[in-house]
Amino acid sequence: MAQWTRCPHAGAYRFDSASLTPHWGRLHQGDAEPLPEDPALLDAWVHFHNGEFEQAAQAGLRLGDAGWTLANKATCIYAHYIEPREQTRLDLLLGAAERAEAQQKAAPRNPNAWYWQAYAVGRYSQGISVAKALARGLGGKVRRALETAIALNPRHADAHLALANFHAEVIDKVGELIGGMTYGARKDTGLSMYQTALALNPGSAITLAEYANGLLMLAGDRASEEATRLMARAAAIEPLDAMEHLYADSARMALEG
Repeated sequence: MAQWTRCPHAGAYRFDSASLTPHWGRLHQGDAEPLPEDPALLDAWVHFHNGEFEQAAQAGLRLGDAGWTLANKATCIYAHYIEPREQTRLDLLLGAAERAEAQQKAAPRNPNAWYWQAYAVGRYSQGISVAKALARGLGGKVRRALETAIALNPRHADAHLALANFHAEVIDKVGELIGGMTYGARKDTGLSMYQTALALNPGSAITLAEYANGLLMLAGDRASEEATRLMARAAAIEPLDAMEHLYADSARMALEG
């Protein structure tokens, strides 16, 4: 496998297991991942929060089943925000999706086994085009996985956010009528799920930014003022770790663009 590109914020954050622990709840308010009881797994998560995504993924894989969520999260965040080579990015996402599907069989009641499959397949779908992904049935796989994650943990903010994105992107690509009849996408459902995600994780730059993008897909130009306000809030959030820094960077680029 090709060496991963260094995160631009690696070195800016200096967590160790002791300093990470009191911030865990805040940093994982989106994905609701519990604080690891295994010191080795917590040490592996330190790599992730410091922006050492390749080391985090490798450490997670070395830990076997217990480290799959870490490996998948590190891979997905790296692939989407950092990896410059398109085919490598898609391959990484497919690999994460396959691991998550295996994790579902080993731990079917783990919400993040379902969430990271949905995230990986969803980002892969954006890479090949949402329309092509829908034609291949990937949209249904994403929706079912996210609905399962939410059923297992109704407070999984990121799953609500991703499912809101599903409704918004389907409607944006195929229209409200076909989106509803063929894929079960609903404008009011998408808007409601964005609001739920924000209520569960109000200080999240990615939630604010995705909500802003979703508003534009679901409501068009008439939502532009609200979308800009949400994106500005996202860009102004002070990041606590490398992943949040990538989220804030993305929001700032959207504002500038």
